[in-house]
Amino acid sequence: MSQETNENEAIVAKPPAKGTRFWLAMVCIMLSTFLAAYDSTSVATALPTIVDDLHGSEFVWIGSGYILASVAAIPMSAHLANIFGRRPILLTCILLFALGSALCGGAQSMNMLIGGRAVQGAGAGGILALTEIILSDLVPLHERGMYQGMIGSVWSVACTLGPPVGGAFASRKDWTWRGLFYLNLPLTGIAFVACIFCLNLKVPKSNLSQKLARIDWTGNVIIVASTVSVLLGLTWGGVRFPWSSARVLVPLILGLAGIAAFVVYEAFVPVEPTLPIRLLKNRTSVSGYIATAVHGILVAAAFFYIPVYFQACKGHSPIRSGVDLLPYSFSVAPAAIFIGATTSKFNCYRIQNVIAWGFVLVGLGLQTTLHVDSAVRNWVGFEFIAGIGFGMLYVVTTFPILAPLPVSDNGSALGLYIFLRSFFSAWGLTIGSTVLENQLKVKLPESFIQSLPQGLELSYAAIPQISALAEPLKTQVRDAFAGSLVVLWQVLLGISALGLLSTTFMKEVPMQTVSDERYGLNISEQAKGDDTGEKADPA
Repeated sequence: MSQETNENEAIVAKPPAKGTRFWLAMVCIMLSTFLAAYDSTSVATALPTIVDDLHGSEFVWIGSGYILASVAAIPMSAHLANIFGRRPILLTCILLFALGSALCGGAQSMNMLIGGRAVQGAGAGGILALTEIILSDLVPLHERGMYQGMIGSVWSVACTLGPPVGGAFASRKDWTWRGLFYLNLPLTGIAFVACIFCLNLKVPKSNLSQKLARIDWTGNVIIVASTVSVLLGLTWGGVRFPWSSARVLVPLILGLAGIAAFVVYEAFVPVEPTLPIRLLKNRTSVSGYIATAVHGILVAAAFFYIPVYFQACKGHSPIRSGVDLLPYSFSVAPAAIFIGATTSKFNCYRIQNVIAWGFVLVGLGLQTTLHVDSAVRNWVGFEFIAGIGFGMLYVVTTFPILAPLPVSDNGSALGLYIFLRSFFSAWGLTIGSTVLENQLKVKLPESFIQSLPQGLELSYAAIPQISALAEPLKTQVRDAFAGSLVVLWQVLLGISALGLLSTTFMKEVPMQTVSDERYGLNISEQAKGDDTGEKADPA
């Protein structure tokens, strides 16, 4: 039986039966997820053509602007969803994504394109946060595993389709790359209309002035500014300026200090904080957040730098290297669904976390054996094993985070979860870039390094030149890349051990069997009867 409390506390109840409206809501969640996931991978393969057509040079900001805005938007999106309701914020994020896509498609300069990517990123970050939060409102934690696996499979399919689609739009090496962004417009239109008509969610009952008064304005300003500062330092470091440069160190230090100040501020000042400090007061939730951060680092680095192996060591094209990622992609989805189903079936999550980290450790350990002449069966098998672990971790790290917490904290807890995964993904790219750059400086022939364009990472500058090199220089360069990547896999292997270590802090807490009725489906008694095939009680 439901128990109604004040506006800021949960109304806890068993969820209604999963009828037509529930599955329509799931379709909306999956459509929205597809948008953000597809766009995150489709642009990379088209970058050379885009930069050439716009006569630009700051190509790194096409990706960095998107990531920066996406990460910065996540805490605010989750906070606003708690105040204004889930659907209004999700629809706003979809509109932002559509606006950014239109700006990118119509860009006449690199600056306009980068601005459009930032708007896109803000929308995508909000979409990622809101889809996780809405799912938590619809399905209690103890039975959520399979549904998270379904969303994970959509993410996997979208990420798999992105690179070849981007490459296809860029294949003519002219203005047709714009179609890559314009394609988002009908997709966002479909998602927007579906959410309006099929995602009928409850909205908190208070007037606009009361809702505005609840917003943690200062906290959000601090975390957005601090996040942007850190990511600026990570973007510039080792590429535009040396890591020892004040232009890198100052934003990094200020940003990290700002994040620390944000945590302190949230603990003592706001009445309704963006980050309730109680989320971090139990070791099981903290262990889940640590695992999420490590997972973000590993996935970003592995998915970004394994194509470097194929292009530099195997001589594959960018599109072919995208296809070579399929063992990762095809193992992620079934692993996510399987581990989610077992978590719900056996009502436990700690052993699943241990197993997932075991797959990651074995897969990355095997990748340290890759060399220039490694057989196809080797790298396919190694990717597949690591991909199983990555897919499992997309699902199972949420359970230790949420199990010890009341359902009223779902929105804030999942907002922090998505923020950490995205924020540490940026760190994963930076760690990968730093390790690879430092190793290449040592292993590449000095004469070859001197012949490369200045101002670019060695990997970006060297890979296009390799196919035209004469022997024995070509073999020396490929061996240098293979050896440098082995060191990177070793570093990632060490980082993944931290993820396994986090499971030692986990306690097996019973998972919630109820949901927060403040934000669930807005279903009338008659509609409930229609959904379940039963007649509503006329009384």
